[in-house]
Amino acid sequence: MQSNLAEPLVTRDLGAARIAYDKGGEEAAVLSRDAHTIAVNGMAVEQHEQSGSQLKGIVFGGLDGILTSFAIIAGSVGANLSPVAMLALGVSNVLADALSMGAGEFLSSRSYNAYVTKEREREAWELQNYPAGEIAEMVELFVARGMSREDAEVVIQRMAKYKDFFVDLMMTEELSLPVPSDTGAMDAFKDGFTMFCAFAFFGMLPLIGFVFAGIFYPEVTSEGLFMIACGVTSVCLLALGAFKAQFHDKQYLRSGLETLLLGGACAAVAYFVGQAVAGFTSTHALFAVPSMVEMGPR
Repeated sequence: MQSNLAEPLVTRDLGAARIAYDKGGEEAAVLSRDAHTIAVNGMAVEQHEQSGSQLKGIVFGGLDGILTSFAIIAGSVGANLSPVAMLALGVSNVLADALSMGAGEFLSSRSYNAYVTKEREREAWELQNYPAGEIAEMVELFVARGMSREDAEVVIQRMAKYKDFFVDLMMTEELSLPVPSDTGAMDAFKDGFTMFCAFAFFGMLPLIGFVFAGIFYPEVTSEGLFMIACGVTSVCLLALGAFKAQFHDKQYLRSGLETLLLGGACAAVAYFVGQAVAGFTSTHALFAVPSMVEMGPR
């Protein structure tokens, strides 16, 4: 079983360490010390978030899904399309884009893992065939980062005794390529599936609001349905932005408002573009739809 520098070290209570950092001041030193000394059976409790890639898929997939469907609704309203056309365009685009995004995420993750694995094999081969050269490279790297040459040589020579560990170290320090875990293929599939689900789920929310409003309030105009879709989308964007802040800087309101403003800008662009296109086509005979009389019998 090879070592994996991409995996978190189980050496401390990471949640407590983050709290200590956020507090600052004299109290932070005490909290930080406690975070590094809390142990269970000789090992500290690590509360590291293991779902980094899944979080990325949820946030970016969800954001893309909401903006895609809402832009379609806004552009359709701007172009004076019927609610049926709006719904057909929205559902078909969301599902197609969700599949495309999910497949793209899976293929890119799998390709990246394959590339990193190949690079690791090359580094291991070089260490096997010319260890002195690889050790010298790492010494120079540590010296460039501020370590004295004497200390760097001692440290690197000691670490080079552990071949798998040293190869992983070369990957991260020399090539800046964290080594994927042994479950890389399954992780790539999970990334793609998460992206697909997030895009499809969040992308459907504005459409669901649009549809249900029309079902329960059939007298509502297209403009009214659009305003309801705006409200549903705004709530979703605020919630997604706040969710993102939970894993970042805890600035829930700011993150939610930033996400909402981004969505509003995208919708405004789509609306005015749809309105401009509708106005342009209405004045040109090329885009006129011929009537059944004009078309004549077949």
